[in-house]
Amino acid sequence: MNHDLFRLKPHALAIVALSLAATLAHAANTGELPCKTTAECEQQAIKAGAIAKPISSKATSKNDEKEDQFYWIGKINKASAVMLTEEKIVEPEMGAKLASGVAYSLAQSEKSDGKRPKDVLQIEKIITDEIGPDASLIHTGRSRQDMYATYRMAKLRNQVLDYSDALNKLRTALLAAAAKNVNTIVPAYTNGVQAMPISYAHYLLAYEASFARDAQRIHELYKRMNLSAMGTAVLANSSWPLNRERMAALLGFDGIIENSLDSSQVAPSDVSLEATSIPSSSAIRLGVLLQDIHTQYHQTRPWLLLDEGSTYTSSAMPQKRNPGVIMRAREAASNVVGLAQTVIFRAHNVTTGMTDYKSSWDDLSLFPQAIKMVDNVNTVLNALNVNAKRSLEELEDDWTTSMELAEALQKEHQIPFRVGHSFASAIVTEARANGFKPKDFPYAKPLNCIRRHYRNINCLRPHFLSMKPISGKYCRPSSWSRPEWVLAGRNRQKWNAC
Repeated sequence: MNHDLFRLKPHALAIVALSLAATLAHAANTGELPCKTTAECEQQAIKAGAIAKPISSKATSKNDEKEDQFYWIGKINKASAVMLTEEKIVEPEMGAKLASGVAYSLAQSEKSDGKRPKDVLQIEKIITDEIGPDASLIHTGRSRQDMYATYRMAKLRNQVLDYSDALNKLRTALLAAAAKNVNTIVPAYTNGVQAMPISYAHYLLAYEASFARDAQRIHELYKRMNLSAMGTAVLANSSWPLNRERMAALLGFDGIIENSLDSSQVAPSDVSLEATSIPSSSAIRLGVLLQDIHTQYHQTRPWLLLDEGSTYTSSAMPQKRNPGVIMRAREAASNVVGLAQTVIFRAHNVTTGMTDYKSSWDDLSLFPQAIKMVDNVNTVLNALNVNAKRSLEELEDDWTTSMELAEALQKEHQIPFRVGHSFASAIVTEARANGFKPKDFPYAKPLNCIRRHYRNINCLRPHFLSMKPISGKYCRPSSWSRPEWVLAGRNRQKWNAC
């Protein structure tokens, strides 16, 4: 270690420190970030990744926030007034009276002293106060059970679609990052060991393809999710000739859940479990992607790094640049996996009709957490820098393209792959034992026993040092016959004698 810096006098050290501060982009020192209020300080720390961004709402968007339980009961009340009138269950004059009462309940909610209760009977009381006891006619043939099941499915639909929008933004970010790294060659790993070289674009596009499958899952889920429970009353329908299909259309659903017991007591469980499994699955893969980036910080010379402005300093160790935004994104992903498991546990070992499983995903704010997770990953991707020179250096330090030699021997000279594989493996073993890298390995040495069959032994080198050539052309000797070591097969004594 060079200790010259520590021999400088204090005033000289100060000058050096000031000059560095003026010229370099530093990791965020949260203690020096300008903030006048608690909220400003929190935002600065969140931006640097020093703390996690809290979930501020159970809603996934402004539209989802607007379409709360009061909104949906109001929507159901409007649809009920229309359907009851159309089916002549109430007279047109009564239908108009019910509609005016519903309109009043909605209008008063917009006033400063207005109310937006969630409960059906509390909302009915507001209508009753305006039009009298006839207000209860709007509840003909229905129950909290089918009303709440309908609201929850609509809420789930909103939140799944908002998550779908977030997922599309993530896919766009992955495509943009891939476009910048088509020619960036990086190591790929299997079993935690360097395996083969690929372009970083290839890596990113693999994950984009994975999230495209999530988009397909959402598309398939939507057909099962966009169905209405309204008109099934408690769980066994009612004696009133309700037009369920008309109610579904008025409420914006594609159709109805036919079985009345299924509609309010069974579908809320399996549809929500299917819905929450999608962000949970996404979270697991995002965790892997984040770990692939984060493990780079274990190295002294990483090839994947965040912009320094997206890291924060240690309070004690000057050399550290903590990749907080990666950690926050991974924490959010872990939260989503955990919350999805809680949804499963809430549905487990209960009897039909219990409330445990009907809105657990909403109680837990699972989809807001999932959107936060995706937003955090986008922050990581936007801050990511890839050092192509360093990643290529990492590849050239190892024998990552050894398989290419075995394939070249098979393709060009009909050497059985397993024989060529053993030959390439022997070269790698000797090279590693003697500290050789592909660029400086004495290729002629292990080939003395077959030198007579090659006019230019060095023609093997490109198979270690380059990607597979698109043209398929390899350097080849002017004449070829199977060498003695091939005919000897696995006879190690024969090989060692060479």
